[in-house]
Amino acid sequence: MTRRIAILFSLMLGLAACATPAPPTLGTDGKPLSRVYHINASDTAEIQFRLLDSVNALRTASGGVPLQLNAELTAAAATHSRDMAVQNRPWHFGSDGSSPLDRVRRVGYTGTLLGENISESFETEIETLGAWASEPSTRDIMTDSRARSLGFAWYQEDSGKIWWTMITGT
Repeated sequence: MTRRIAILFSLMLGLAACATPAPPTLGTDGKPLSRVYHINASDTAEIQFRLLDSVNALRTASGGVPLQLNAELTAAAATHSRDMAVQNRPWHFGSDGSSPLDRVRRVGYTGTLLGENISESFETEIETLGAWASEPSTRDIMTDSRARSLGFAWYQEDSGKIWWTMITGT
């Protein structure tokens, strides 16, 4: 009897795994409503390398060389993402009046800062990258032929809002 229950339970579990997921909830415009994208600390490397691979694909398509993640630029990006959340506004100046140049110098970056992209959203890193890629000014930062290094970080509030920062340098 126990064996039959175990087999029945296994079959039910297998069928549950095959179930079709619920369709997305649609907004008044007919597009799916966004869901909160929660990031766990253990996701950091995966997210950073997924974004790096995507930026490098964009760069390759435009004839550029791939970028490498840079610890100093990533530290400056993380500091700024948190600071934007504290200020509750996406902009390039820190609460202490610092500029992107000031921030990369503070973390010991010895290369040349080329640009900084920022965003405040509930979207994934790839959706955010897509938004940056669709705007000439932010796309130019990612495809600058002089760039060799990339810093990328974020801060996520309890509400799910994410403050993204990407920095490129030589």
